[in-house]
Amino acid sequence: MIIVLLGPPGVGKGTQAKKLAEHLGIPQVATGDVLRAAVREGTALGLAAKTVMDRGDLVPDDVILGIMKEALASPAASRGAILDGVVRTVPQGEGLKRVLHKLGRPLDAVLMFEAPTDELVRRLSSRTVCDSCQTPYTGREPGSACQKCGGRLVRRKDDEPEAVRNRLAVYERQTAPVIDWYRRNGAPFTSIDAVGGPDEVFRRVVQALPQ
Repeated sequence: MIIVLLGPPGVGKGTQAKKLAEHLGIPQVATGDVLRAAVREGTALGLAAKTVMDRGDLVPDDVILGIMKEALASPAASRGAILDGVVRTVPQGEGLKRVLHKLGRPLDAVLMFEAPTDELVRRLSSRTVCDSCQTPYTGREPGSACQKCGGRLVRRKDDEPEAVRNRLAVYERQTAPVIDWYRRNGAPFTSIDAVGGPDEVFRRVVQALPQ
């Protein structure tokens, strides 16, 4: 099963992607995590993407499509994958369509997570992540210890107020059009109300999956 998750920053795609991957027994392909790992490791990809990511701008399509091709062709994705943050522009949607066609695999679901702007700003401004294992937290101050691995919690540069505003503007300008593109192309598209606790939202996700 190939599932694309869409939605603005802070809407909870990453949390739901992890729960859905565990529920279905297929991997989560989260480009943000892959790129941040590359930045930490100082790879060529990481160095190229770091400046763009720090501004909160979108990483170029060719980089995202390269990650997507490798992930979907890997043995780990033989039964499917959750594509979290992979498709953010129309060219990326078109690229995914070409990749899936070459692999002979269908797109099973497109899930669009939605929440009011005020809620998104509140979530992002109060978010920290572990600098070691990347576990996210809400309402925990930078410098606190990660409950999972003991690492130090930090606020990502793209979660600072100015970058948050830019990310939401970038989403509206560049990402929102992909929603219309999927609808026009007859994709199996479902909107998900992302307001509520993670378990409550996940019940809505499971109900929206094709049977």
